[in-house]
Amino acid sequence: MNVMFGLFNLGGGEIILILALVLILFGAKKLPELAKGLGTGIKEFKKATRDVTDEMQSAMHESPPPAPKPLPPAAPQPEAQQTIPQSTPETKV
Repeated sequence: MNVMFGLFNLGGGEIILILALVLILFGAKKLPELAKGLGTGIKEFKKATRDVTDEMQSAMHESPPPAPKPLPPAAPQPEAQQTIPQSTPETKV
């Protein structure tokens, strides 16, 4: 227990006091529902972290996709002759 509550520096007396306050605040009938909800939440959180870890592990071990095959060199295209338009003298009106 020292490891779990070492961060908050709580002793046995403080833990008992906190549990008594929770019992007074929520009542004896609500405590099982509260504990069940807390347990379900922790279970879902652990499942989600496990799923993410498994997905990351499978992505790391997955082989990379094959590189695309290079295209064959294209046949040279005949060059089109460029015609330069001749300028016409401007006419003034």
